[in-house]
Amino acid sequence: MAIMIKADEDKVTNGGSAIGEAIGHYMELVVQDYISSFLEKYPCHFLKEIGYNKNTGKTSKKLLLYDNFGNDYNIDGVITNESMQPLVLLESKYIRYKKHNRDKGSWICNAHSAIRKRYPSIRSSIAVLAGSWSKTSLAMIKSYDVNVFLIDFSLISKLLKEKGVNFEWEEKGYSKALDAWEKYCSLTEEEKYEIAVKMVDTIKDDLFYLLETVLDDTKPRNIKQITVEIHTTKGEIKSMKFDNIDKTIEYLSDFSIDELFDTASFVSIFDVPTKDK
Repeated sequence: MAIMIKADEDKVTNGGSAIGEAIGHYMELVVQDYISSFLEKYPCHFLKEIGYNKNTGKTSKKLLLYDNFGNDYNIDGVITNESMQPLVLLESKYIRYKKHNRDKGSWICNAHSAIRKRYPSIRSSIAVLAGSWSKTSLAMIKSYDVNVFLIDFSLISKLLKEKGVNFEWEEKGYSKALDAWEKYCSLTEEEKYEIAVKMVDTIKDDLFYLLETVLDDTKPRNIKQITVEIHTTKGEIKSMKFDNIDKTIEYLSDFSIDELFDTASFVSIFDVPTKDK
């Protein structure tokens, strides 16, 4: 079990941020430990710390993956095959306040989407999310084909309460947050890890089921969807989706760019799309 170095309590002024970071850290450790154990029966590697920095030519403590434009992204973890080609991207994120949903959620969407365009070997994106995530943010993340596993804030609060830590305070309840941080620091490393284990255990079975499905090489590979994206010299973009090759070829062999980009068929800013339920 990995151990986190305890922060200097005298230097902590924002107890809420400190305890949140610690909870997120231990949750990430547990997820990584579970996945590492799970992968023992597969010819795969699980990387979580070491990456290659193309600018320095040296290894880095950060796990860096790149997009097609050379931009690097610090990923929490990646499962690779024996040839070190990425198969699964992994993120573990904890947030307390919903105002941080968009920032954290958008980063996952943008980073994973950009990385997947460079590495066709990637089969799945996974986000283990804990805390207060809004329905709209979760819907946004899922729309980028990210598999979400949610650990609710109420469970975290309950587990901490069992250890004598009051995790419920208003956004500006600085004194209560600092008191919670001090009580959390009094717990042993084993107790902190145990809390994270109970958190992750609520999603562990579903996570393992997904990984088993994704890493199963006994089933044949078939086409699920074909996306055609057309860019014009005026900067317009049109994206179309087909469920098989024949339909795609039929369309491309007989389409008109003028009809495709007929402004009469364009949507306006007042046309709101229907969300999938």
